Amino acid sequence: MVLSDVDIAQAHTLEPITDIADRAGIDPAALTLFGNTKAKVDITQLVDSPANGKLILVTGISPTPAGEGKSTVLIGLSDAMTRLGHKAAAALREPSQGPVMGIKGGAAGGGYSQIVPMEDINLHFTGDFHAIAAANNTLAALIDNHIHQGNDLNIDPRRVSWQRCLDVNDRALRNVNTGLGGPAHGIPRETGFTITAASEIMAVLCMATDLEDFKQRVRDITIGFTYDNQPVTAGQLGAEGALSALMIDALNPNLVQTLGGTPAYIHGGPFANIAHGCNSLIATRVALQHADIVLTEAGFGSDLGAEKFFDIKARYGNLDVNGAVIVATIRSLKYNAGVPLDELKEENLEALKEGVSNLARHVSNTQQFGVTPVVALNLFTSDTVAEREFMREWAKGFQVPLAEVNVWAEGGAGAEDLARAVVDNLRSGSTPLYDPQLGIEKSIETIAKRIYRAGEVEYSPRARKDLAMIKANGWDKLPVCISKTQYSFSDNPRELGAPAGHTLHIRELLPRTGAGFVVVLTGDVMTMPGLPKKPAADNIDITADGKISGLF
Repeated sequence: MVLSDVDIAQAHTLEPITDIADRAGIDPAALTLFGNTKAKVDITQLVDSPANGKLILVTGISPTPAGEGKSTVLIGLSDAMTRLGHKAAAALREPSQGPVMGIKGGAAGGGYSQIVPMEDINLHFTGDFHAIAAANNTLAALIDNHIHQGNDLNIDPRRVSWQRCLDVNDRALRNVNTGLGGPAHGIPRETGFTITAASEIMAVLCMATDLEDFKQRVRDITIGFTYDNQPVTAGQLGAEGALSALMIDALNPNLVQTLGGTPAYIHGGPFANIAHGCNSLIATRVALQHADIVLTEAGFGSDLGAEKFFDIKARYGNLDVNGAVIVATIRSLKYNAGVPLDELKEENLEALKEGVSNLARHVSNTQQFGVTPVVALNLFTSDTVAEREFMREWAKGFQVPLAEVNVWAEGGAGAEDLARAVVDNLRSGSTPLYDPQLGIEKSIETIAKRIYRAGEVEYSPRARKDLAMIKANGWDKLPVCISKTQYSFSDNPRELGAPAGHTLHIRELLPRTGAGFVVVLTGDVMTMPGLPKKPAADNIDITADGKISGLF
């Protein structure tokens, strides 16, 4: 019988988190314990030391319903590094309840390559998402109250851009009316909800370096505009103190462990298709200060999370990415060639030859940032000898290192070849793709043409107005965070493989002046996802003795 992920996690005997902290080199005085298996690391209690660890970014090919296992490979790779004698650590994002209850599942790995306690991490964990929602929605309440109580700042209710958030996929909340019921209940206006992972408070948490930096970034958040089109900030409302007080514990990274006993810092959880897709800068720096090798990830492929890691997180955090891993599967490459999901188990070399163009694009994209990537071929039992041999020969011809991994079944032992290949290809000197000082249009064009291979960029009338507003307020030199479907290099999720020459359609631009970038909405992407017809929540249950089942 094949055990489920949650069954494997529940059968594992976890080490006390104090032992994991000792292995990581974390001072016991800096730990705030959440039971025996989770802890927060109080960054104010850590000795400030150089972040000398080597940073390895794990990304992947364009995701498919066949599954790639990016987080699973990262976790197994971190255990492989530990097995080979390196002082390693993993630094990942926290799972959102939206995908956990939706279709994608959590982000704590799978099989014998997991971060534990799996149930806690995938559900409430240490409450960081709740704190972010509380801070976000407190700011929303302060805005509406200010308008109701006389509106000294002259805020135009029609131009309030700040939305409430909820960590649930709920399409019914995308567009709502508030303040209904008469004068005692506020000023009626149209607004909506964003999923917590896409909230600017989430982005500020992930970009901040400490409490004071967090407070300043909250002050800088643009919440809307006045009747005479002047921006209004959270600082003008005096909101930064209350919001920072709500976030004081959430600012500290969470420490847990892999099944192999490697320390894992789980902190922050922005999506990469509608946000910047990277875990917190604070957690990454703590990991780099205490480990020789740090494995981190960015959501989805090189066109989304990885690009934003180099161009936003690494730029602001002054991080040097020393290596990269691109996770691929034979199944997903065949899917990128148009093979139906129910036929992926059948050998199909012709489809593999066509679909490998997607992997080639992700490899060349990663190389543009000055990093030598290693391909991790995540194996499935349906992969044939001929298909595996084709991938090895392709890698030789493309001059990219490739290592097969089987971490789902073997844990860290299944990634030792990959670990050796990664260590052999460590370099220094990663670089961002574009210079924001050349202006926002040039930044967007550079990403569109060099990463997406688009032929042109087309702005909607709304986007043109947003562009003018951004330039008028001096925000056009900020980095850009392009919100795009994860399934394609284009903004059309049905264009699989490696499309080129297409048009990138810009729908809207949203200044995120606290986070320090401009969100660029493309195609039909939504900042509040919806649940599928058969949500994962249907399979989740709990017994009378508190044992959870159905998580994956």
